[in-house]
Amino acid sequence: MKSQTDLLQELNRIHKKPYPAYKSLKGSYRFDGYILTIDHVQGDPFAAPSRLYVTLSGKETGFPKEYFDSEEKRIALADDCLRRFGKIAEKHAFSAKGSGKSGLISTSKCGQQVLRRSGCTVTKEGGIRLRLEAGFPANGRTINSMELKKILMEYVPDCVKNSLVFQNLNGKKLMEVLYLYEDQAFLRNLCQEKGWIGFVADGSILPRESGVSQRPMRGAKPFLSPESMKEEIILPHKGKITGMAISKGITLIIGGGYHGKSTLLKALETGVYHHISGDGREYVVTDPTSFKIRAEDGRNIAGTDISMFIHDLPNGKDTGNFVTEDASGSTSQAANVAEALESGAKVLLIDEDTSATNFMVRDELMAKVIVKEKEPITPFLLRARQLYEEKGVSTVLVAGSSGAYFSIADRILQMDCYKAYDITKKVRQICPPREREEWFVPEEKEERCLKVRPLERKKGQLKVKQYGLTSFSVGNETLELRGLEQLLDYEQTTSLSYLLKSTVEQMEKGKGKKPFLAYLEDVWETYEKKGIEGVLGSESLPASFAQVRKQDYYACMNRYRGYVSEFSEKSKTV
Repeated sequence: MKSQTDLLQELNRIHKKPYPAYKSLKGSYRFDGYILTIDHVQGDPFAAPSRLYVTLSGKETGFPKEYFDSEEKRIALADDCLRRFGKIAEKHAFSAKGSGKSGLISTSKCGQQVLRRSGCTVTKEGGIRLRLEAGFPANGRTINSMELKKILMEYVPDCVKNSLVFQNLNGKKLMEVLYLYEDQAFLRNLCQEKGWIGFVADGSILPRESGVSQRPMRGAKPFLSPESMKEEIILPHKGKITGMAISKGITLIIGGGYHGKSTLLKALETGVYHHISGDGREYVVTDPTSFKIRAEDGRNIAGTDISMFIHDLPNGKDTGNFVTEDASGSTSQAANVAEALESGAKVLLIDEDTSATNFMVRDELMAKVIVKEKEPITPFLLRARQLYEEKGVSTVLVAGSSGAYFSIADRILQMDCYKAYDITKKVRQICPPREREEWFVPEEKEERCLKVRPLERKKGQLKVKQYGLTSFSVGNETLELRGLEQLLDYEQTTSLSYLLKSTVEQMEKGKGKKPFLAYLEDVWETYEKKGIEGVLGSESLPASFAQVRKQDYYACMNRYRGYVSEFSEKSKTV
């Protein structure tokens, strides 16, 4: 391994040389208290920035064992270190001058959720590896290594010293961060033991600052739970909290406009992840498999069985193996439910506002006018109870305009100024439970087998590009993921793009001989055991991957448009 002195000498040697000479810096260098590795050097000052990482042993970080003696603490510690490093790096960014991205210093920009990220990992021995990006300075396309010296010899050491070394940190505040994460993990495990699909603590601040912000709204009214659903919990560190426990089954949320119905549902959507202190939703947790279902006009459907909801189409199209490149609201929502079940989702989260009306419900008057034999759509209203009793899949449904859902709900909550009232008994006096109807029994179907079109490569590489939170491309195929409302971080989208890339490459190699879901299971198993490094087969990673759920990965793969099937030529809008 080279030394810090070796790096200085090399920087002096290449000063004012053409930009490609920076490539000679690749490698690892021993600094005082850590190792700096230059993993990838950008091609020119206007290209994607260079990738670096710092590695500290447990002895060098100096964290006492009680700060990293559990997986929960290691995840929380890595997240906190990453946030602190990023704040210090922001102060130094672009202090070194030059062309293009010269002087950039950055790492993951963490949001309100605590996610496992490639940006920082903590070992079982208390060591840390933190990844960052830096724009190597240049004047035009001529190396300015004197400015790079500032980054590598001053700014990065300052970030490391004041974010990753325990003796320079506030140990009490850091332990509070770790305790919060452990309390949230305890609460999540307790919900599974009790059979609750969700829990919302009293005093939680559910409204967000704006439609494009995850930060809590100032002055918002705190959540209050109904007495009939109130539970008291003793957390390991915080102690006693109370809140609303949502049991399995069908939960209906109603109320006037702007009283908190959709806000409560949105909190449950994000409750699949832990939150940082000050978020307001620290003690809002949801079954980790919970999946938000919505209509998604125009999405691709590749051989999904939607016959539980849609059947006997006038054009004779097979809904047991449904294919379209331009789904309607009802067919898209039917596919979303079916695919969520394939991914193992045990809770469906649905908002009437973002649903296809004809998929959700059909009133009595319409049923009299359009007889059952002429209506190919069996609404969700008639399937929700079957999904729960036969498949163990619960539903949380927000409704504001139709009372038809009263008859299928196990419990009915009315939101009034963000306070929840259990009005189940009141509603039952005027609307008894729906009588059990004859349930749909699906036919046995062969597992769907899909092939992928030839993948477009450049110089032998299948290129991946990301376009913000909800869109990316792999080769010549672009995916829109606006319908996946539980994606919260652009680094999650990055992870999905590379998971999809790996999967379609395996499908191309296997020529679709295995069932589609078998390919997905293989990749997901590797991801769970070895992380994104295992999927990519490389430890050379940018600081831009965040954890994703199986449900999001499956949903992403189902929306890919690069499949070939025997039905593709017949695919039409339905």
